[in-house]
Amino acid sequence: MDLAGRVALVTGGSGDLGSAICRAMARNQMNVAVTYVGEKDRADRVVAEVEAAGCRGWSVQLDQSIATQPDEVVAAVTEHFGRLDVLVNNAAWNIGVPFSDLEALTADIWDRMFATNLRGPYLLARAAARTMREQGVGRIVNIASIGGLYPSSSSIAYSSNKAGLIHLTRCLAVALAPDVLVNCVAPGLIEGTRMADRLPDEVREGALQRAVLHRGTSADDVAEQVVTFCRSDTTTGQVLVVDAGYVFH
Repeated sequence: MDLAGRVALVTGGSGDLGSAICRAMARNQMNVAVTYVGEKDRADRVVAEVEAAGCRGWSVQLDQSIATQPDEVVAAVTEHFGRLDVLVNNAAWNIGVPFSDLEALTADIWDRMFATNLRGPYLLARAAARTMREQGVGRIVNIASIGGLYPSSSSIAYSSNKAGLIHLTRCLAVALAPDVLVNCVAPGLIEGTRMADRLPDEVREGALQRAVLHRGTSADDVAEQVVTFCRSDTTTGQVLVVDAGYVFH
């Protein structure tokens, strides 16, 4: 698919990984809608970077834990740009709870995480698919985590909903074929992000040492793989791990 002039909606585009994805889209001459929950200033800075690359950018607020918002935001983006070619389900909510501390993983934490990280991407994909099917073309790329493939992450809930997102990718690839291709990137620990900086030193260092390259994942590498999935015409239902060799899948 020729990406020049296409329109991408990147959820969580104001964040560290999301902004890298938006910049990668703009480098390929794509117009980008950047969503944020509360940090409009960060989203507007990303929009400015997109526009500096000669593309159209737009920031839009989205709290995908609210069931009505995915439909509303996808409709607004489609109306603003006149089309929607790519959805990147990058936004997620996370909190650290040790696996062994089952009592600390409350029903409220579980429900909020699943509403944001699994139900939200499904509702966004469902909304985007309406436009993409009418156009006869579309790409959806989900951002999961190696926690969805290996039982180690910030919490059991996070690993479980990322595992669900991986399988949702495969299910949507079947449901939306042949017009809409659906793939997934599963990053490892992404260095230089606020999430990585919040980890205890021993956890972060342990992850770096376990990776065969002894370093973390690059946000730019993840972003470029998203672009590759968008460009491909014959790749769907795939999960690519980008983790410096932490998990081989």
